[in-house]
Amino acid sequence: MDEKLRCQIINLIKKEVVVATGCTEPGAVALAAAKARETLGEMPDHVDLLLSKNVYKNAMGVGIPGTGMVGLPIAVAIALTSGDSSRLLEVLTVPQSDVDEAKRWLSNNGDKINIGLKNPCEDKLYIECICRKGDNTATAVISKRHTNFIFISKNDKVLLNSDCSASGEGDIGDEPVLSERIVYDFATTSPIEELMFINDTVKLNTAAANEGLKGYGLNTGRILMENAEGDIVHTVIARTVAASDARMDGCTLPVYSNSGSGNQGIACTLPVYEYGKAKGCDSEKVTRALILSHLTSIYIKRGIGRLSALCGIVNASIGVTSGITFLHGGNYDQICYAIKNMINTIAGMVCDGAKPSCALKMSTGLYSAFVSAELALHDKVVDTCDGLSERDIDFSIRNLGRLGKYGMDQTDDVVLDIMTHKQL
Repeated sequence: MDEKLRCQIINLIKKEVVVATGCTEPGAVALAAAKARETLGEMPDHVDLLLSKNVYKNAMGVGIPGTGMVGLPIAVAIALTSGDSSRLLEVLTVPQSDVDEAKRWLSNNGDKINIGLKNPCEDKLYIECICRKGDNTATAVISKRHTNFIFISKNDKVLLNSDCSASGEGDIGDEPVLSERIVYDFATTSPIEELMFINDTVKLNTAAANEGLKGYGLNTGRILMENAEGDIVHTVIARTVAASDARMDGCTLPVYSNSGSGNQGIACTLPVYEYGKAKGCDSEKVTRALILSHLTSIYIKRGIGRLSALCGIVNASIGVTSGITFLHGGNYDQICYAIKNMINTIAGMVCDGAKPSCALKMSTGLYSAFVSAELALHDKVVDTCDGLSERDIDFSIRNLGRLGKYGMDQTDDVVLDIMTHKQL
């Protein structure tokens, strides 16, 4: 692989695997609110939020770090009272005194925040925040990526108006055109010193797992761990989903995300690292397996889209099955078999919003990842006549992307309607 392509891929991974605190959708909404308030230059007396349905549903029921509360109002309150937009997806990481101040403000001003859907809205990740104070108005818009501002204005003065497509998804600009063969070759042949940065994901995500085992959300990880009885796979999955328990229930610890999702970053990291450690794999092999896991997930996610009706654990656990197969000594063909097995197993998993029970979906995806890898290592792969699978691995991945990006559009509408019309 030539040096230019390697550099492009490294830059891509570093752009997609970044630190985030809390669920990234309310974090991105808070980021937009912080930017709008900063642009206004004073505390607003009214805030309007217009969101794509994917952002809306992912921010309804998830815990906001350090608050003991769920949903967007408290996230927006933190952004308005103490948010710093330069912190990007860590904008909600503030001292407890600031959280207390935000709660006081919200108790007196909650009716000043209006949250609704942006209609029409072609972008699945779209956040528009309008802050008003008297005759002054400031607007901040995020689109395509969680930290990508495309429009900022104050009153009639436009401060930023960028081309949305410049930061959209797909193979554009200086980003590499990927295939599974390129992903595999990069992970397995690049100089190891160029890949060591991926190990940074382990420390933060492991800390979140350790915290989660204390008991958060449904206690999925802790309960699974109590019943693991020394089984390696069960233990690995328990530790992984414990990190999701903590993160989705409002834990203040940061994690490394993947493709804009903390849960995807957790899933791509911990099973591969923990399993490699349990199996006594050397550090270089674990590092390459982590790269393979993260980059495979990034490659697949680019075809699905940043946000989708397809649960993000689908692409993340496909990354995991690639890494697990590699740790077992599997070759390129067997890794492709594992990916195809996964595509025909959990392709229909629906995203019904970010919430503490996401840990359950993560456990399902990870158990499937281990089963798919085991079959692949015995050269067992779904038939090319089955479902989404084709003979060519990249065509199979492309089919999954079509399902997630186009085939499930109406699913989002139905899910959001159900979530907003429940009889609680």
